[in-house]
Order: sequence, then structure tokens, then C-alpha cells
Amino acid sequence: MNNRQRIAQLAQIACIREACAPKPGNVNRARDFADTALEDFLISAAAIGPALENAAQAGVGQTIWRATADTRRWVQTNTNLGLILLLTPLVKACLAVAEVPEERSAPEWDFAKVRQRLGAILDGLTVEDARHAYAAIRLVRPGGMGRVAQADVNDEPGITLLQAMALAQQRDAIAREYATGYRITFETSLPALKDAIACGGDFPKAIVQTFLTILAKVPDTLIARKRGCDVARQVSLRAGAIVSLGGIFTPEGQSGLAAMDQALRDEHHTLNPGTTADLTAAAIFLALLEKETAAPHGLPIPSSGV
Repeated sequence: MNNRQRIAQLAQIACIREACAPKPGNVNRARDFADTALEDFLISAAAIGPALENAAQAGVGQTIWRATADTRRWVQTNTNLGLILLLTPLVKACLAVAEVPEERSAPEWDFAKVRQRLGAILDGLTVEDARHAYAAIRLVRPGGMGRVAQADVNDEPGITLLQAMALAQQRDAIAREYATGYRITFETSLPALKDAIACGGDFPKAIVQTFLTILAKVPDTLIARKRGCDVARQVSLRAGAIVSLGGIFTPEGQSGLAAMDQALRDEHHTLNPGTTADLTAAAIFLALLEKETAAPHGLPIPSSGV
């Protein structure tokens, strides 16, 4: 298996692991939405593979469009647009580092170098990248988008994708990642996942703990767009309270988590912390990449089930 196949596959596995973990307010093994089931997320993870495998040769916008269109052939709800937007530059950066062995620190990845490459990729985004990304967003029509005065996705862009993301960063955490060089992913999400793994237990529990930690620190912008910033902050406060009780690793935290999960489920999924799930998946991808490199002939991370 070459680097392109391996890195794309790890991104797909990250999407699967994130979807299966019992995160509050999200589709998982035990809970579906009325219009979206776990199966849709698993199909979506399979669908993005070819586009990500080709990310080194294609532009960021082209990869976003292809992955979105390939997903749309099989799934008619928005299961993974945020993930595609978030993972595409990250995968492209990892592919760039993987192709230059002297930029790698054996046996583990030097994520400072990945982030450096990522910064160059983001700085090099073009108006054409924005055009393809806008088309992908229009294809899936994500919830709570509305219209904005400048660089609205319903219009043809006249600025680069990075400039468009910078304009959107206050209302969308994934756009904020583009604008800040993936600050949340590298400085909050990945450290939280490593800490949760160090606490022991299975990988799905570590994913849930990471999700709670991110949500406690970063109000979910999907909730904010649908229900307002005050509601998003209240959800974050609740996540923080559960983390302070030990989260998924203690009986008290588990009780709070179950109550939170129930409270976040409404008929139209307006309290679904979907952006937080995307940020969690990016950390999972990096953790899998690091562990797979350190132990290429064994399981990347101890887990139970998927």
C-alpha cells in the first residue's frame, strides 16, 4: 500500500470511528436521526476515499467537490461536508510530508512539519478553490447557513477560499480552522484525544471524552447557526460540567452524559453538535496516523469493536 492509499484509508477510518462513538446528540451505533442513520455515515466514509487518495495531485477545491459529489451519489442528507472541508487540506499536507522522507521524524510524525505544510497549502488557496468549495456547499445545502452580505456561497466567489473562510470564521469553526492554521485541531483536539487515550479504556470512550473536551472549550457553531450563540454556549457549559465530573470515565460523568444526550435530541436535530464531531474526527485521523506509523504491523490504538 502506498502513502496515498494509506493516508486516505486512515482518514476514512477516522470518519468511521467518529461516527460509531456514542457522542451526545449525534448519530451513533445506538441512535439514528429520523432522516439519517449510522449506515449513511459509514457509506459516506467509504465514498470519500478516491478523492482523498488523489488529493496530492488535485487542488483543495477540486478534492472537496469530488468527495462531496461522490458522497451525494449514495447519501441524500448532509453527513460529511464539514469533515470533507476539514480533512482535505490536512490530508494533502500529510501526503506532502510523507513524500519527503527526510521531513519525517522516525518513528513518529512531526506534526509541526505537517502544520507548516498545511499553512503553505492554505496560503496557496485560490479563487478556483473557492468556486469548487462553494459548489460543494450548494450541493448539500447544510443547515443554518442563511445568507451573508459578503462572499455568500450562493454567489460566484471573487476571493480565495482562505479569504472566504476568514470572513466566515466567527460563525463557523471549520472556517476558523482554515483562518488559524488548524489551531483547534492541533492545540485542543489532538492533545485532548492523547490525554483521553492515556486514561486507559477503549478508543470509543476516548473519542467521547475528546468530543466533550472540545465542546466545553469551543461552542458548537452548527448549534449557534440553528439556535443562536447563547444556546451554543449553554451546551458548552453543560459539556464542561460533565468533563469536571470525569466525563465518560466516571459514573457521575456517565450519568451527566446520558442526560445531556437526551436533552440534545429534538425532532429537527437543532442541538446536534455536528461541528464538534468534525473537529473530533480530525484529531482521530492524526492520532491514527501517528500510531500506525509507530506500530505499522499492529493495531493503531487499542479498541473494542470498530
